[in-house]
Amino acid sequence: MEEGYQKENVILDKTEEEKKIELIVSVLKTKRELELANKNFETAEAGLVDYYVYQIKASKSKLDFLVNKAKQRGISLDMIEELYFRRNRVG
Repeated sequence: MEEGYQKENVILDKTEEEKKIELIVSVLKTKRELELANKNFETAEAGLVDYYVYQIKASKSKLDFLVNKAKQRGISLDMIEELYFRRNRVG
């Protein structure tokens, strides 16, 4: 006997504004991850240097991808920086 799966809740698509905000937040998180990886690299013990180099490269690639995606959607980097500074002042 075969059981079927039935959705309990309707999944709503995100609005364009929600998608833009999510993209900006992803850029900010990735930027912080890159900064942290760079700081950790500077103080890393010999056994962890390769690990932090990998993290730095991965974060840079991710950040490049996200920034390009933001440009394609018409989100200027100035908007991202403005949100970043406003967010850091508030919280």
